[in-house]
Parts: sequence; C-alpha cells; structure tokens
Amino acid sequence: MPVKPLLLGRHLLPAFSVMIGLTPVPVAAFFHASETDTDSGRALYVEYCAACHGVDLEGQPDWRRPDANGLYPAPPHDETGHTWHHDDAMLIDYIARGGQAVLDDMGVTFTSGMPGFGSVLDQGEIEAIVEYIKSTWPEHIRDLQAQRSNATAD
Repeated sequence: MPVKPLLLGRHLLPAFSVMIGLTPVPVAAFFHASETDTDSGRALYVEYCAACHGVDLEGQPDWRRPDANGLYPAPPHDETGHTWHHDDAMLIDYIARGGQAVLDDMGVTFTSGMPGFGSVLDQGEIEAIVEYIKSTWPEHIRDLQAQRSNATAD
C-alpha cells in the first residue's frame, strides 16, 4: 500500500499568512531571498528583462536621454541606475502593470516604454526578479533601498 504524504503545509499556510499579516514590521525585514530564489530570479530576468536592460543589468547606452521618438532607453538595474531609488512595491507594480500605467497613476508626465509582464509572470516570479536584481547591488545600496521599502510599507 502506498504511503500517503503528510500535507501539513496545506493547513499551515493560511495560519502562517494570517500571522504574517498581523506583524507590525514588513515581512521582508525577517526573510531574505534564498539562493534558489535568486537563481530562479536570474533565469527569469535573463528570459524577460535582459533583452532591454542587459544581461549584466547594464541598461542601454545613453539611457538618460530620450531617443528620436521621445522614449528613454532602458535604464540599468545595477547600482549605477535608479532602480534602487524605488521601494519594492513600486518595482513589483512597474513590472506587473508596465511603466506607463504606474506613472499615469502617480501623475508623472513621462512616457515609459516599459511593458507590463503581469499577464505572463505571476507575483512570485516578479518578486524573484526583483530579489535577483537587488542581490547584485552593494550592501550599502541594498540597505538604502530596504529603508525605502520599509518606510513605504508602514
């Protein structure tokens, strides 16, 4: 007779989710991305982001100046760019809905060429990409970005 696996996780996950929701501090302060998460995030980044933002997160040349159509080239996601200036929630939203939708909601007059990936990537995949990008930053940059994320989560 086959052994039936114990499915405790199915019952514990809702309780764990409730406990996390009740914590006064963002959960990100307690948990760090595992190496597996970072590896999957890198693979997803290479598949969906690298064509524009570069395999090494270097962005496109002259990313600070608009092209002939008024669009800015894709910025770098390494520490030389501005990605780390934004909190996690904004970065996740930007990837999911696309730059223009987010900027329009913020009232920012800027044309973004960033498409939304929410129809092809799920929340966990988007978060893995963000975690991968953050894993490449020097510690002081990660700390500054974490402070921004924690401040907006309050």
